[in-house]
Amino acid sequence: MEPIETTMEIKDNAFARQFETTVPEGLLTVEYSFQEKKIFLTKINTPENFDNQEVLDTLLKNILELSTEKKFRVVPIHPKIVAFFKKNPKYKELLPPGIRI
Repeated sequence: MEPIETTMEIKDNAFARQFETTVPEGLLTVEYSFQEKKIFLTKINTPENFDNQEVLDTLLKNILELSTEKKFRVVPIHPKIVAFFKKNPKYKELLPPGIRI
């Protein structure tokens, strides 16, 4: 089994309000909205036949790193993103005060 690529090219498509990366199956996106220094991660769009949780986790980790650099708080809305926060408690510091997962 090949090692998972930990760095991936992510495009912030501000017009479509989504982070995008290309996977062999097509375009993988995470939709977002901004409000007062908070980024709400609202939806994950996966290409047909895409079922690679590790790649999705890597995309989310990269998005959270970008959020950390820009000093944004992160509000996970999509259930898979909430589950990611539960599996990766080190990112809970990105949650706004009062948000518990």
